[in-house]
Amino acid sequence: MKNILVVLGSGRRKGNTEMLADAFIKGAEDSGHKVQKVSLASLEVKNCLGCNACRYSKPCVLKDDFTKLIPQIKSADLIVFASPLYFWTLSARIKAFIERFYCMAEEDHNPPLGRYEKYPIHDSALLMTAADNLFWTFEQAVTYYKFAIVNYIGFKDKGMLLAGGCGETNGLPQIEKTNHLADAYIFGRSIYQN
Repeated sequence: MKNILVVLGSGRRKGNTEMLADAFIKGAEDSGHKVQKVSLASLEVKNCLGCNACRYSKPCVLKDDFTKLIPQIKSADLIVFASPLYFWTLSARIKAFIERFYCMAEEDHNPPLGRYEKYPIHDSALLMTAADNLFWTFEQAVTYYKFAIVNYIGFKDKGMLLAGGCGETNGLPQIEKTNHLADAYIFGRSIYQN
């Protein structure tokens, strides 16, 4: 059994992204994993100030809900980043959440190229939704995920589900008209199967 933290970066409750995340969660729970979902829309996670006061595991000067999330982040085996596509990348909520990992960084005396500290290492996965379904729709978001979360922070990628074609941007969620929810259930159910 794995401890899975699903971080929802959408501002729209019961929208395409939350439905996708819920299908993934159902699959993971049906495989015996413990899953906790955190909606950043209901929490205050401020943007990193870049002040370096927290450098190397000192507390962050920002007093918000991120501090309460640190124990959940550290105890998770897998962190699932669930985001709608906003301006061709991850939502600002998810990006603020990721940037605040800085306060969990520890000094690394022998850092790999391009990295200055070490972070708690977890598995990670990406769930995304978008109205568009073009060949390049998720390109920028996937690049950010691979570069910042996998290559820089050092998470171990367990996969991505990029759910395009989920309806018009000014309409109601339409993900139920696609196969994405079934795919998310299978992804969650099989995330740790050999």
